[in-house]
Amino acid sequence: MVFPTETEADRIAGDAGDSREKRERAIAVLDALRLYRAAESAMRRRTRESMSMTENDLLLLRYLLRAQSQERPVTPGDLARYLGVSTASMTAIVDRLEASGHVRREPHPSDRRRLLVHTTEHADAQVRATLHQMHERMFAAVADMPPENTEIVLRFLARVQDAVDAVDAE
Repeated sequence: MVFPTETEADRIAGDAGDSREKRERAIAVLDALRLYRAAESAMRRRTRESMSMTENDLLLLRYLLRAQSQERPVTPGDLARYLGVSTASMTAIVDRLEASGHVRREPHPSDRRRLLVHTTEHADAQVRATLHQMHERMFAAVADMPPENTEIVLRFLARVQDAVDAVDAE
């Protein structure tokens, strides 16, 4: 996520006829988001390195763990669509994770032509051990937030997400 520089923000806010105080508040919030994103990115890099995985490997494992908790079967094609990669690339990712003991392939119960992909107990334990403390710290940071602040934060994050989603892929 890339936010406008202070000069760009001044121009944008100035064009809208907003007050200097409003611009400064907006810049402070965008700067805080930048700092959070940098911290999150560094945490993801450390996590990947500690698990000897790529970004896609970790995303795939988290997706599979979530699907398994919902008892939802997942095919390699589902994974390819989720990550936005080709089926050939997905085969390579699943091969790598299978070789490292993180996933296993199983025949589809009703369609012999298809496979299902599952995480192993090893993968579940490794992800939990690696991410558990971070998740607890994040939960503790927001657990005592008053309900009215929670609503404000949720609305804010939805607005920022909508703004980012509206950016053309050009």
